[in-house]
Amino acid sequence: MYAQSFNLDDVLYWLEHEPRFGKQAVYLNDRFDSHVQDPNDPTTWDPTIETLVADGVQITAPPMWVLLTVKDGKIVSSEYAKAANAAGLDIITWTTERSGRIAEDVLIGGNNYYYQSTLDAISNDGDILVTVDVLAKDVGILGVFSDWPATVTYYANCMHL
Repeated sequence: MYAQSFNLDDVLYWLEHEPRFGKQAVYLNDRFDSHVQDPNDPTTWDPTIETLVADGVQITAPPMWVLLTVKDGKIVSSEYAKAANAAGLDIITWTTERSGRIAEDVLIGGNNYYYQSTLDAISNDGDILVTVDVLAKDVGILGVFSDWPATVTYYANCMHL
């Protein structure tokens, strides 16, 4: 069971008062939504990865756009993802399907919240699987919270995960 909260104080409470429960607590990190924090600039992160680790947080869960960026036309791990991995944090992300179809809803309709960091590298629905592949293989996510898990389930079954 993974308790989860957007409130870091909840996770810290569970870690201090219910450590068996707290060790699987998931910090849903939505602090990048303010656009003050940049997933590729560690000087903007609050809390820092080091602070999360020092506080005992085991699992961070930012939206997937925070974990990905584009380099040389390819989707790759962001600096935040690399730092979380280097610090030994597990990573869960959210969500692949909420935005709708890539060509119709994301690129044309503007519902691009979850793909905002990778818009330069996506053009069709197949790129959802490319995104999941990078999250699984390069970012090394533990899992994906999803409203409609068919795509990630299909990927996991095909890759024997």
